[in-house]
Amino acid sequence: MAATIKWWQQAVVYQVYPRSFQDTNHDGIGDLKGITAHLDYLKQLGIDVIWLNPIYRSPNDDNGYDISDYQQIAADFGTMADFDELLQAAHDRGLKIIMDLVVNHTSDEHPWFKRSRQDRTNQYRDFYFWRSGNGKKAPNNWDAAFGGSAWQYDEQTQQYYLHTFSTKQPDLNWENPTLRESVYTMMTWWLNKGVDGFRMDVINQISKLPGLPDGPLKPHSQFGDARVTNGPRVHEFLQEMNQEVLSQFDIMTVGETHGVTPADALKYAGADRHELDMVFEFQHLRLDNSQHGLGKWSTRKTPLVALKKVISDWQVGLEGRAWNSLFWNNHDTPRAVSRFGDDRPAYRVRSAKMLATCLHLLQGTPYIYQGEELGMTDAHFTELASYRDIESLNAYRDLVTERQLLSPADMMARLAARSRDNSRTPMQWDTEVNAGFSDAAPWLTVNPNYRQINAAAALADPDSVWYYYQHLIQLRHQYPLVTLGSFELLWADDPQVFLYARQWEGRTWLVCCNFKAETLSRPLDQYLTPTAKCLISNYGEQQPNKLRPYEAWVYRLA
Repeated sequence: MAATIKWWQQAVVYQVYPRSFQDTNHDGIGDLKGITAHLDYLKQLGIDVIWLNPIYRSPNDDNGYDISDYQQIAADFGTMADFDELLQAAHDRGLKIIMDLVVNHTSDEHPWFKRSRQDRTNQYRDFYFWRSGNGKKAPNNWDAAFGGSAWQYDEQTQQYYLHTFSTKQPDLNWENPTLRESVYTMMTWWLNKGVDGFRMDVINQISKLPGLPDGPLKPHSQFGDARVTNGPRVHEFLQEMNQEVLSQFDIMTVGETHGVTPADALKYAGADRHELDMVFEFQHLRLDNSQHGLGKWSTRKTPLVALKKVISDWQVGLEGRAWNSLFWNNHDTPRAVSRFGDDRPAYRVRSAKMLATCLHLLQGTPYIYQGEELGMTDAHFTELASYRDIESLNAYRDLVTERQLLSPADMMARLAARSRDNSRTPMQWDTEVNAGFSDAAPWLTVNPNYRQINAAAALADPDSVWYYYQHLIQLRHQYPLVTLGSFELLWADDPQVFLYARQWEGRTWLVCCNFKAETLSRPLDQYLTPTAKCLISNYGEQQPNKLRPYEAWVYRLA
C-alpha cells in the first residue's frame, strides 16, 4: 500500500466557511481577502488542504448552495482577482484549496433555469425536472429537505419543477447528456485555474428513480430514501465524470453522500471504481436523532456504544479497499464539543482535546471545521430572531406554528442543540469587538463566549486546544502508522470508554478516550507495560487503571 499512497491520504483538511471567517471590507460578511490574511495561521496549525464552502455568485437563499453562476465570485466575498490571489498565496505556502461543487441543483436565478422556465420546448427545459400535476396535486408525494412539497408550480408554463431542497434550488436533470457536458466543462475550467479538487455537495442525489414514483416514505422525512439518493445511474455518471475530468488532474475528491453504508462507499470510493477518492458518511450523526419521527430535531446525546460500532464498521469495512473521511462537525452540524463532548467551562478544553484524539488517530483523512481547533461551542441562542438558517426557520414554522407538534420552548431547545447556525457563528479571533471578525455588525451574531474562547488566547497558551491539534497533525505527518495502520476496536460494549488499537509493521498504538465527566476505573495495566511510551495526552502521564474526566491518551506499545 505504501507504494501507491496518495497525497490526500496523509493530508489534514481545514474547512473554511467564508461568510463567517474574516471580514476585511467592513460589511459584516467574511470575504476572500480575509481568508488570505489568515493563511499563515493555518500553515502554523499544520493543515495541508483548505476546503472552501461555496463562493460562487448566488442570491443566498441557502447561504451559497443556490448558485446562479458557477464561474463568478459572489460580490459578498470579493472578485475573481481576490480568488486568484488567495489560490496563489495558498500554493506559495504549500497549501492546497478544494472547492465546493454543487451540481445536484442550481439557483432558480441561474441562466439555465431562467431559459428552462420560458416555455416547454426550449433546449434548456430538460436541464431540470418539469412535470404536469396530478389533477390539482403535485406530480408525486415527495417532500423537500427544508419542508413542504418537493414540487413548485410555475404559472408561466403551468407545470411543476422538482426541488429536493428549497424552492429556489431546482434539481438538475443528469439524464440529459448536454447538461452533464456543461457541468464537466465548468469543472475543468476550475481545475485548469489550479484548484486542487472538489467537495461534492449531495452528489449521490444526481440520479433519481426513473418515473419519479410516489413512495411510502416521503424522501426527505429521512435522508437516504431510494427515490432521490443512490439512484440507478449515479455510478455511471460519476465514472463518466472521472473519465472526462477528474482523472486528468492530480486532485482530491470527497462526496457528501447521505444514506450510505460502508458497502455503498466501496462503490463510490473503492480503489478500483474510478469515481471519488472518499465520501462523507452520516451514520454517526444520526445516532442522536429524535425517537419520535422528528429527524434531527432532538436534544438526545449520542450513545457511545452505537457510535463506536459505526466508526468500527467504517474503519474495518473500508480498510485496504477504500478511504475514510473523518469528521465530527461541519457547516451543517452543531459544534463537536457541544454535541459529543462537554462545553461547560470546567470540561470544554479537556473534552475538545479528547474528541480530537479519538478522531485524528483513526485511519482516513481528518477534516477540521473552522474554530474546532479552538474548542468553539454552540451559540445557545435563546430567541428565534437570532437564527438565519433557512432549515431552522422552516422547521420552527412547520413543527410549532403550522402543525403544533412542539411548544415554542421545546423547539427552541432543539434548535439550540441542532441548528446549522451553531457552527456558522463568526470565527473568534480575539477579544476585540465582534471577536475580531468584523468592525461592522456581523451577518450572524457572534457567540458571546468569544472573550474566553479565541485564537489570540489559544496561541498565547501552550496548553490550549489549538496546540493540541497542532501536535496531533504532527503525529499524523510523522508516523506512517497513523495513515497505514489497521484498526481494532477494544471494549466494544463499554458505554463510557472508547478504546482502540492501531497496528502497522509490528508496531501497536493504543488510543483511549473517556467520554464522561467522571473518573473511571478500568484494567488498563494489561496493556500499558513498563516499556509503553505516551505520545500525547490531555492530562499528562496516565494514572494506574484510572481515567479522569474526558481523559485521552495515545501510547506506543511496541
